[in-house]
Amino acid sequence: MSGPCSYGRPRRIRRGAALTLFLAGVLAAGAATGAWHEEAEGAVEQVAAQRPAGQPAADRAAVERAAAQAVADGKSGSQAAAEVVSRSGDRWSAIYTPGEFEDFQAQLDGAYVGVGLWVRQRPGGRITVSRVQPGSPAARAGIAVGDRLDAIDGRVSRGRPVTETVARLRGDPGGAPGAAAGTPVRLDLERAGRHWNVTLHRARLRTQNVTVDRPSGAGGPTRIKVAAFTRGTGAAVRRAVAAADPRHGLLLDLRGNTGGLVTEAVATASVFLHGGLVATYDIHGIERALYAERAGDTRIPLVVLVDGGTMSAAELLSGALQDRGRAVVVGSPTFGKGSVQMPSELADGSVAELTVGHYRTPAGRAVDGAGITPDLIVEDHAENRARTVLSGLGTGV
Repeated sequence: MSGPCSYGRPRRIRRGAALTLFLAGVLAAGAATGAWHEEAEGAVEQVAAQRPAGQPAADRAAVERAAAQAVADGKSGSQAAAEVVSRSGDRWSAIYTPGEFEDFQAQLDGAYVGVGLWVRQRPGGRITVSRVQPGSPAARAGIAVGDRLDAIDGRVSRGRPVTETVARLRGDPGGAPGAAAGTPVRLDLERAGRHWNVTLHRARLRTQNVTVDRPSGAGGPTRIKVAAFTRGTGAAVRRAVAAADPRHGLLLDLRGNTGGLVTEAVATASVFLHGGLVATYDIHGIERALYAERAGDTRIPLVVLVDGGTMSAAELLSGALQDRGRAVVVGSPTFGKGSVQMPSELADGSVAELTVGHYRTPAGRAVDGAGITPDLIVEDHAENRARTVLSGLGTGV
């Protein structure tokens, strides 16, 4: 179990983890822009507070000693390790059980157990359905966008955090791994004054983290929305670019992208760069580098959309394209999560994810605590402005 990972989840005892260069995202409700208020069952993010600069790091040797001593004394090694992490003040390090670690690996593959709903909180605290995954239990039951979700298994949803609602849909309200496929969940819903309830059975589903919007008629750019960097994202973006009309350019939408596998962020950078540096990172002071493949399309005009919900791997990608002069970045400043965590197994089989370093853009800019500042800062109607910018870049062919 080796390889650095840098992900935007704050320190939480015994909650999901990541393997190999991973930057899973997190967002405080309304962090930076106040615009992020949608959650998906299969998402890899958790709620957190904005991370201050200069965050301390937990000491790996101290964590491992505490776990080993606790196991020798017949106590919980993971709990002892979690106490050391808590005292360190490192909010990005965490301790996870083997089961939680395994559960999170499935999410990195784009898989999760749930009913196929995205939800958001409306004014007044009401929870409504914002998206329904095709072919999911929710879709088969006829649940539609705009339906109000009043209760889950008899527990009222109104006024509760969106993440709590998502956790109940997945069957993990206490922070444990989600319920198994086939387990039931009862939903109380409302649509246009009609109230009804339905019992769904959770299924193993796959998320669609890359969506493509192509112009319906002649003209107009292709918009590629990347929600997170799970396995296969880079290849999906490459396919989308290959099918796009290069005369009208591309919008790469990373708004609300909560991070993901760094390897997939680098693979995505390789779609637009013909080799060269993507980022550097350090592990205990030893610098490493990440490079793009020499297989990218450097001609097609490109604008990248970002906001305060753009985190970690998404910041790495947008910073690389900006520094390399490959894209114009439009939107609001990004979150600022650039610390690197590395997983290691403790004496009782649990996993410690501890901060070991930070990453930087090709120009040497530190992202942690600073984020990426767009070339054009736009708080409202950013996509419209991005389209205007793209139209002025001209054709790449």
